[in-house]
Amino acid sequence: MAPREQSLIEVPVANNGEIDTITDLVRRIIRLLGEDPEREGLRRTPERYEEALRFLTSGYQQDTDTILNKAMFSVCYDEMVVVKDIELYSLCEHHMLPFFGKCHIAYIPDKKVVGLSKIARLVNMFARRLQIQERLTQQIAHAVQEHISPQGVGVVVEARHMCMVMRGVEKQNSSAVTSAMLGVFRDNRTTRSEFLSLVRGQE
Repeated sequence: MAPREQSLIEVPVANNGEIDTITDLVRRIIRLLGEDPEREGLRRTPERYEEALRFLTSGYQQDTDTILNKAMFSVCYDEMVVVKDIELYSLCEHHMLPFFGKCHIAYIPDKKVVGLSKIARLVNMFARRLQIQERLTQQIAHAVQEHISPQGVGVVVEARHMCMVMRGVEKQNSSAVTSAMLGVFRDNRTTRSEFLSLVRGQE
């Protein structure tokens, strides 16, 4: 079953009858951490943080129909299409710390292909949400399968998580690899092996 796309629902926080903004809340967080939000170096930090956070979660304001539907082309091509090394940056939903890495996507067309830049935009859309890597990988794969209707899709994501590097176990060199295989990539070992060997060929 395809992972359901999330939509942004804004729920303002009430404070004495007034609506708090992210900027207001960050200013309070700075104070609760024991700092002075009016100190010169921190005075504009709440506004900067809100601007950055809205950019990093801008994927909630996008949808796959808008990204992919206007970039579909009919073509007689049934060999593997691979887009490697798509950089991604996301926020872990458990600690709201960054994780970042690369995404590799392959599909085998069935009469339709999509503009290659749109695949990178699709990765950005799902990455710019509060995420876990496993869900991100599945969402990308199912979106390609649903909108392009290929014979199959393969997705591999390799990422480093700051929640492991900066805190907790503090393992600076650790990384996580996740994959999603649909259609012929799941059913045909040769197809799957070809994709994985092409991905490994980057090293």
